[in-house]
Amino acid sequence: MNTTSTIHVVDDDPAVRDALAMMLEQQGLPVAVHASGSAFLEAVRPEERGCAILDLHMPVLDGLAVQEEMRRRGLLLAVLFLSGRGDIPASVKAIKSGAVNFLTKPVAMAELLENVRAAVAESEQAHQHALAGRSAHALLANLTEREKEVMGLALEGMPNKEIGRALGISHRTVEIHKARLMHKMGVDNLLDLARVAEAGGAGT
Repeated sequence: MNTTSTIHVVDDDPAVRDALAMMLEQQGLPVAVHASGSAFLEAVRPEERGCAILDLHMPVLDGLAVQEEMRRRGLLLAVLFLSGRGDIPASVKAIKSGAVNFLTKPVAMAELLENVRAAVAESEQAHQHALAGRSAHALLANLTEREKEVMGLALEGMPNKEIGRALGISHRTVEIHKARLMHKMGVDNLLDLARVAEAGGAGT
């Protein structure tokens, strides 16, 4: 597990917060506790990775409202829900909204740790995907408008001669543009170019 990952315990019951924090800290995991959804949202940083263990039923902001706000802000912490009673509609909504799991109190240590590890792994993957997207976006920003036009048509499967006719340039000029854009994007074939373009938001 990444040592920079933080496990946020969000529960209005101090006994539950303390018990969960103790279980996690005994495993050497960095833990932050929050007495309310608002306190958690004020404390969490956008770049954080790890997971948030959200109590479902809390005053003012319940767990589902916190999850929705996390999604709105683009936070990449994975979410685990914890509820003192079975709540099928809420659990379905939570999972559909991206929660890793919906656990029932009291939760056994083994079950908690298994789910926390899965949640942290999901958060790490989300961060890597976001980093790849930002990197690809930066690469795309270095292309000229003509190179972007050539790339778009090439990714549609058009051969150089057809691209040249479509843009009113010679196929030799198309080849030059294509070679330059492939170099700038750090790829040597159209399949890899398509992957980078999609990651940067320019996929077909």
